[in-house]
Amino acid sequence: MPKPVTPLLTVDLLIEVRGRRGIVLVRRRHRPHGWALPGGFVDRGETVEHAALREAREETGLAVHRLRQFAAYSDPRRDPRGHTVSVVFTAEASGAPRGADDAEEANVFAPDRFPRPIVFDHGRILRDWKRWKRMGRRPARTG
Repeated sequence: MPKPVTPLLTVDLLIEVRGRRGIVLVRRRHRPHGWALPGGFVDRGETVEHAALREAREETGLAVHRLRQFAAYSDPRRDPRGHTVSVVFTAEASGAPRGADDAEEANVFAPDRFPRPIVFDHGRILRDWKRWKRMGRRPARTG
């Protein structure tokens, strides 16, 4: 049986830092350049939960807790590098984020002060997160 050609699996994190209002975003070191949620590719043999913990530590230096699945995003156009599916998590952390690995910079941004440009479909994910925080409903359809 031929091996199926499938999208690559990724994780992204909506990290809230205790005592600060907003979400951690990272400025990407590689293309596409801009601001994004911390995250990355799931390694072979790794769970999505472990990948989320690893990517948070690698890109922000934060040890996250209260990791919860938020939604999955699968629009084939979500990543200009190719078709990916992202499992997005919410998480909490303490301390100050610092950019490392694929992230040149990491910081906490208030929901009304997100920097630009936001890359990938992360603007949509952030809008869904704001709606969830305001109304208590997760996205019904994320595509």
